This record gives sequence, structure tokens and C-alpha cells, in this order.
Amino acid sequence: MPLTIFLVALICFLVVLLSVQYSPTYVYRLATMHVADVYDYQFFPNRNINAGNSASKFESRPKAQYIESLFDRRLEVSGFDSFDDWALRSKTTSLIVIQKDKILYEKYFNGFSKESFFHSQSMAKSFISFLIGAAIDEGVIESVDDSIVTYIPSLAIRDSRFHNITIRHLLEMKSGLKYTTHYVPFTNIHSPWHDEAVGYYHNNVRNRLLNEIEVETAPGELFEYNNYNTSFLGMIIENATGKSVSSYLEEKLWLQIMEYDALFSLDSSESGFEYMPSRLIARAIDYARFGMLYLNNGQWQGKQLISASWVKQSLSEIPNSSPDIYPDWFDSDNCERTYYSFHWWGHVNCDGNNQFFATGNLGQNIYVIPDLQIVIVHTGNSLEYYGDRDMWHIAKQLRKDLSN
Repeated sequence: MPLTIFLVALICFLVVLLSVQYSPTYVYRLATMHVADVYDYQFFPNRNINAGNSASKFESRPKAQYIESLFDRRLEVSGFDSFDDWALRSKTTSLIVIQKDKILYEKYFNGFSKESFFHSQSMAKSFISFLIGAAIDEGVIESVDDSIVTYIPSLAIRDSRFHNITIRHLLEMKSGLKYTTHYVPFTNIHSPWHDEAVGYYHNNVRNRLLNEIEVETAPGELFEYNNYNTSFLGMIIENATGKSVSSYLEEKLWLQIMEYDALFSLDSSESGFEYMPSRLIARAIDYARFGMLYLNNGQWQGKQLISASWVKQSLSEIPNSSPDIYPDWFDSDNCERTYYSFHWWGHVNCDGNNQFFATGNLGQNIYVIPDLQIVIVHTGNSLEYYGDRDMWHIAKQLRKDLSN
């Protein structure tokens, strides 16, 4: 009995502490939602992003048997009997393969369909990067080397070190902003103070950015995957354009090329701040369109939607970037390596070819193989039997097969 009373008292103390430090809404969301999944957007207010009415359709040239055979290695490693068994157990929700505007494969799984909403998770970061480029093209942002305080001047009043943080630092995840990554002891579960959880479930992220996020180290020295970087980029877009991120995304991208409407989840109706790092919600085929836009250097059917120079800069490996700045979980094996640029990832092969991709938790990928003019979209709700390295392996297999 005394132990039970102690545990109840401890839980009550933590609830009160977290409610005061963050908010009661944060505590409620943390307790009821706990671990992020692809259905989360249903529990947040959402802002609509309208599509245009003239999106082009793709011609179908199905090669289903061949595309599914590309996953044979994954089946062998995971012990599954068939592709369909793997799709079920991996919680895959969609798989699309497009080459040269032709759909080689498009299939939906586990109760999802072409019209379903698919949670981007951190693929959303690449869309925020697109908007920074669009704002630079438009002239409302001058340069990636502008200081963050040029667009959010109040930060400098709180801490003069914000002057040293540039848009480039935010895009490259090298801002030096403090990001707490505590876990519950002896588990892989985020603690209630882990900023991955705080940023995701907080009901006033804007206030937290302006008044609570601290500078910890000098910018440019260390890579740290930090969601606050993307949220600050979103705030810069708001202040530079005078529009919400969803409105600017609608204007610059969705109305131009997308087939379906999309959503952007808010932290709360009162705050009205889109959760920039991961809660863009769209259809899988429109994620493929975004990949194709970057494959084609920012051009869509003869119209330059984003400058080719921005696309190149966004996707290129950062010059003279030492592998030592990256954490141990980056893939690096002699001539093969993973890199990070302007909110896009890249895989480099020993033969010099590379792939670039947007990636998100639980198996979200827009994976682009430039020399083969192929875009692959995978969405899912688990990382147990799927990961970025699966796409890297498939790219190598495609290159081997199609070069013969």
C-alpha cells in the first residue's frame, strides 16, 4: 500500500509539474496519444491546402511483378513468404514507382487508398525548404546567410547569440539550439521532457520558440537533428511573406501541380501555428509529384516553379563537410555515405552516383534516383521491417537491372 500511494503521488506531482512547465493540453496529449503515428492529424485542428484543377495525370506502364521483386532481399532478411505478407507486417500503406512520367507501380495497403491522407512525418521538412527557396526567388528573403533575427528580431533581445544563427544553419541542422533528448531510464521511450515530444504535443509552439528555446553552442560546428530548426524556418516564412505556411504552400506548390487537397496540422486553434517539422498531410501521388519537381530541377511542364539553383543547392552534399560532424547513426562505409543538406538527405554510392530523398518516421520516403529518372514513394506506420537502406538497396538493384 505505501508503494502504491508513493507511485500515485509521484504521478500527480509529474502531472502538475509538466502542466506548469508546458501546459495541461501538452500533458493530456502526451498521456492519450503517447507515441506518434500516421493517424495523429485526426486529433489536431487542421488547415486546408487547396489543389489546382488542372493537375496532370500520369500514364500507367505497370511492371508490378518486377517492382515487387525488388523487395526480395527484404523478404529474405525479414523471413516473409511473399511481398503481400511483407506489406501487411511492415504496415506499408502505399508504394508508388514512377519513371519518366510513367507509373510503373501504384498500390495501397492496410486499408489505405489513393484518396487516403498520408502523414508526411519529417518529409514535411523538405516542403519547408522548398518554401524558403520560393521566398528567396520572390525576393522577400534575401539570402540563406541572413540572420534569423532579420525576420524574428525579438530573439536578439532575449539572447544576442541569435544574431549568429543564419537560415543556412537552420536548413543544415547546425544552429546550435538546445534540444533535449532524454529517455526514460533503461528504455527507448522519450521522457516527458524530450523535445521531440514537447514540440510535437505542445499547444503553443510559437510562444515556446520566441520565449523558451535557448542557444547552446556556436552555430555551424555540430549537426543535430532538431525540429525547432524547421519551426523557426516556418516562422521566418510567416514573417517574410505575411502569410501562413499552409497559405504560401498552397500558392507556390499545391495550386500549381497537385491533384488533391492537403492539410497542415496546427498546434492549436488558438495559436494557429502549423507544426512545420512533420504534420503536413497529403496524398501519396502528390508526394511523388514533389519528388518529380526536384528531379526536374524545379521545372514542371515548362514552368520553373522553383529556381534550378535552389534545387541544386538544396540537394548537394555540403562542400568540405567532415563526416565527423555527423552522429554515429549516419551510414558511412568508405566510399558509401549518407549526407544532409537543406532539409534533404542524400545517399552517395562508390561509383559516384547518388540519390536524394525526403524521409520521415514510420517509413515515409520520397526517394529520387536522378540518373534513372525514377521517383519512389513509400508510406507506412512502422520501421520494424522497413527503412531508408531498403530504398538505397533498391536503387542499386534498379541501376544494375536497367543499365543492362
